[in-house]
Amino acid sequence: MPAIITRGAMSAKGFGYGAASGGADGTKGIFALGNNTGTRNKYTYSTCSSTASGVGSSSATSNYGSAAGNSTRGIFALGFLTTRNKYTYACCSSTASGVAASSALSTGGSAAGNSTRGIFALGCDVTTRNKYTYSTCSSTASGVGSSSATSIGGSAAGNSTRGIFALGEIGCCISTTRNKYTYACCSSTACGVAVSSVGSFNGSAAGNSTCGIFALGIIGCTFSTTRNKYTYATCSSTACGVAASSTCSRRGSAAGNSTRGIFAIGNLTTTRNKYTYSTCSSTACGVAVSSAVSQLGAAASWAVCVNV
Repeated sequence: MPAIITRGAMSAKGFGYGAASGGADGTKGIFALGNNTGTRNKYTYSTCSSTASGVGSSSATSNYGSAAGNSTRGIFALGFLTTRNKYTYACCSSTASGVAASSALSTGGSAAGNSTRGIFALGCDVTTRNKYTYSTCSSTASGVGSSSATSIGGSAAGNSTRGIFALGEIGCCISTTRNKYTYACCSSTACGVAVSSVGSFNGSAAGNSTCGIFALGIIGCTFSTTRNKYTYATCSSTACGVAASSTCSRRGSAAGNSTRGIFAIGNLTTTRNKYTYSTCSSTACGVAVSSAVSQLGAAASWAVCVNV
């Protein structure tokens, strides 16, 4: 989910205090609603509740951004700008001060990361990615593996060693291509990486330590309910046995912890789905909606055994 997008353009993880040392699992996800607002929501996994109250807004209106984070903070690229915000979970505060901007304009990007860094695909029909180092709030495009083709409207999810980036739209073609980005060597490859079940863009993704769930978003000219399960160990992907979204999804975002992913459907709705990894099941029932309609948002959180 652009998740966030999960990322997405959109990317995703889940946070919980102590998680950096392998302790508590993620407890909350922070969702930027996008849609040219500064609004963010705090989603609490244990109660399936959500609030915009007391949640730090973005420093500027946000649209078509992306996000990644570790156990203490989420880094939000606001989209259509080089600006990023650092959202601190403990105090629900957000700042653009002292936060490294992207190396170039970022629109329709995606992001995934581990406990030390976030990898941001800038989108904008370029191949550029940035490595954002949480400890120093620094960012660089130098020495960072580019995508195998230009991309926009992608999504990403990963575990502690790799991020899987769905490239989205390549030129004027809606693509099935994904890249595997290896954090240790900052390398990227499309070789041996399972493609999506059908060409897609403006999707979202969240996952745990073994798999990433990709909401495909727009397929051709159709808004889709299709999701894929990407298994990291085998670099395989399937749409079979993977619960679809409760309604057509596009331009959404996603975040989760080690047991579930919360998918904001986007498409100017307030609907969210809870995807349970162990059963590959999904429901919109009992899942807190967003405080306002959501589209082209982003989300970040933490999951034990994902970002460590």
